[in-house]
Amino acid sequence: MTSHAICIQTRMAVWDLSVSVEELGPEAPPLKISVTSDLHIGGVILKTVEKSQIKQDWSDHALWWEQKQQWLLKPSWTLDKCGIHADARLCLTPQHKPLQLVMPSSIVLRMRVCFSSPVFRTIMGICKLLNIRRPEELSLLWPVEEKKKKKDKDVGEEVKYKFQTSTHKYDPIQRMWLDSSRSLLQQGVKENDKLILRFKYYTFHDIIPQADVVRLTQLYEQSRWAILLEEIECTEEEMMVFAALQYHIGKVSLTEQSVASCPAMEDLDLALQCLEVKMEGESSADDMLVSFMTYTQPKRLTLKGYKQYWFTFKDTTISYYKSKEESSKEPIQQMNLKGCEVAPDVSVAGQKFCIRLLIPGPEGMNEVYLRCEHEQQYSRWMAACRLASKGKTLADSSFSSEVQSIQSFLAMQKTTPRNNTAQTDESINTHSLVSPRYQKKYKPKQLTPRILEAYQNVAQLSLTDAIQKFLQIWQALPDFGLSYIVVRFKGCRKDEVLGIANNRLIRIDLSVGDVVKTWRYNTMRQWNVNWDIKQVAIEFDGNVNIAFSCVTANCKIVHEYIGGYIFMSTRCREQSDTLNEELFHKLTGGHEAL
Repeated sequence: MTSHAICIQTRMAVWDLSVSVEELGPEAPPLKISVTSDLHIGGVILKTVEKSQIKQDWSDHALWWEQKQQWLLKPSWTLDKCGIHADARLCLTPQHKPLQLVMPSSIVLRMRVCFSSPVFRTIMGICKLLNIRRPEELSLLWPVEEKKKKKDKDVGEEVKYKFQTSTHKYDPIQRMWLDSSRSLLQQGVKENDKLILRFKYYTFHDIIPQADVVRLTQLYEQSRWAILLEEIECTEEEMMVFAALQYHIGKVSLTEQSVASCPAMEDLDLALQCLEVKMEGESSADDMLVSFMTYTQPKRLTLKGYKQYWFTFKDTTISYYKSKEESSKEPIQQMNLKGCEVAPDVSVAGQKFCIRLLIPGPEGMNEVYLRCEHEQQYSRWMAACRLASKGKTLADSSFSSEVQSIQSFLAMQKTTPRNNTAQTDESINTHSLVSPRYQKKYKPKQLTPRILEAYQNVAQLSLTDAIQKFLQIWQALPDFGLSYIVVRFKGCRKDEVLGIANNRLIRIDLSVGDVVKTWRYNTMRQWNVNWDIKQVAIEFDGNVNIAFSCVTANCKIVHEYIGGYIFMSTRCREQSDTLNEELFHKLTGGHEAL
């Protein structure tokens, strides 16, 4: 026999392949299918179906390779090309299976979802069924184990909000998000398992109230629980406004059937432009602000060491001088706010009107606090800072509406006269409206009048306006959109926290909660992951390099967050609803996906 004939005989050798069929039941033995190495996957499925003798629609079925935890989804590939031999255990199973889906509103939906596609595509299918636009903003989490819940409860609600003792706050983020580039079955999800659907990326693109009824409602529920569970810090005045809005939304939702009645808006930042709040403002030139204010640049997250200076705001730059008389000379310092982060630090009751600025610098972000003397000054300077952060000047047409939006929020925190009916309203369940910190600090009879005071300022809002107002205030909180991962930086011996936002990374001292350093994505040159030692390395402009390993999580979590936020930044308003799935996986996928 020639060598050519031997090769043909070897290639065409027949051998048995074990294939389980889900429809035959878990106790049924695998079917033995006679195959050759050059038989394609489609042929294996055909032989298996014929031998099972079950007459049904098999179009949704595919082969699952148990040992490799891998779907065989290319019917034209041969067994040899797939690397399948006689010891392989395959299972013919439906690609779509029932799943229990916990919505942000706590409603549990039972629906059939795809177990064979990457989670990213599965989310797209889920959101299409639920009529939720922008599915790329959401993902799936594992539910917290019961023993974990008990442990969290034992921590005590009194200290739950403290940064030092709230590492359990980061833990779900570290270990519970499913990998977007792998399928549900690859990650151990079984039929009828319970998973949690949540907004993962805090960049809510192109919200249109008429088209985003479900999206807005679920966003509201997720933000509401984040505040009630103290996953994000807010002041006492802000908590009372949040409580009043929840109370109002609960009442109005009984009469309004949907949130689709509000006119479309360009984005959530403009949600309050329709509110008419007339307040006196300080005079200034059309393109410039000048005023005395106090200033500090703290090393720690504290408000102390303020000094008064004469400030000018021109274009996108703040300059300050020792006195008004010296404003014609060189300033002590100039700060260009383009690309900076702007956050309020306000207590109307305490007459505290501070602006927190995180300004990009060569070594990261520089933290600055400006303290205004009164709310009129604060409204105009805060509006100017917000516009400057977007590269806009005081001459921009949106300046007056930005001032009005800020003033309306301040007005909501003020005490207004109440009638006797409001004062004696016993329908308020204060424990469902405020976080445990304030439940412990105040009795219900003390909380009720304060909530009702704030309610008088929002009682005229429609359901849509109230929900968008709630979301706007939530998005204005200093720690909004931060996801936390416990990491260890290269060369350091102690664990720290990495805060991941939609436009920056923040290094935080775990023991005291201080912000150590901030890096913006727009200064990032490249990042890579060493999958062998599980280390993330990032290079920024100015030859700034950082590297860290994730202490209690897979480094894929950080990799997917960074890549995901960069992907979100590529979206534009003119873009169609068609997602560039290939780009998403290039930016977020691990070494297997790449």
